Amino acid sequence: MSNVSPSAVDSREFEFADRDFRRVCELIHQRAGIALAPAKRDMVYGRLSRRLRVLGLRSFREYLDVLERGDDEDEWQSFTNALTTNLTSFFREPHHFERLREELLQRRHEATLRLWSCASSTGEEPYSMAITACEAFGTLQPPVRILATDVDTQVLETGARGVYPVDRVSSLEPALRRKYFQRGSGPNEGKCRVLPALRQLIEFRPLNLLAPRYDVGGPFTAVFCRNVMIYFDKPTQRGILSRLVPHLGDDGLLYTGHSENYLHAADLIQPCGRTLYRRAARGASA
Repeated sequence: MSNVSPSAVDSREFEFADRDFRRVCELIHQRAGIALAPAKRDMVYGRLSRRLRVLGLRSFREYLDVLERGDDEDEWQSFTNALTTNLTSFFREPHHFERLREELLQRRHEATLRLWSCASSTGEEPYSMAITACEAFGTLQPPVRILATDVDTQVLETGARGVYPVDRVSSLEPALRRKYFQRGSGPNEGKCRVLPALRQLIEFRPLNLLAPRYDVGGPFTAVFCRNVMIYFDKPTQRGILSRLVPHLGDDGLLYTGHSENYLHAADLIQPCGRTLYRRAARGASA
């Protein structure tokens, strides 16, 4: 009889050794800047094992070899999509949208105002920005253009469609739900679609924040970069900020997540409110 306990036997479908996890961590950090903690090992196995099944591969080593050969850009995108965490909701951290409304009203006599959601996920954030603009200006055609970007192409497709389960909008005020969402019927029962007028305010486009430069234009009155920097180490955060800040208007605001702080980048941005930052004055010390 074996002395090995059943709990010590790896019953997983695919072998997933320490060396495989380390390779995954290195590759996703190189590709998307994401720093995976050891506690994410089971999550990594669960998400990437689906790719092994789709491709008919027998081991993580074989899968990672495919990636490192570098001749399958589509699979690199699938790898990145699989390991990207997308947690979002409409009007998440509502104080940001209250401030955005104030900022838009202060600029109501200016030309078209540009807004950027740079980790837009499935679209709830940019649509919340669009609703805020419509409410601020009292029209479905406010003078704003919203850029929504993300490294995950699948969530961008969801955002571009603008179709969500009705429970995703259940926390919104009934008046907003009626005004900006169309409820589905028949085969679309249980779903809702954002008003086409909102969709017309937004451009969805893929963008990797690790790219050496951002071809996004500007200057932006508001840049929402919320709850994404927590997945990056400090040097990566600083590199992203150094590329992002030049696209922020002189009086524009950077909206960040509640658990993020940038004391290490005081020469780039300086706090000006609750999880809000402005471009640092020239000569500000790090």
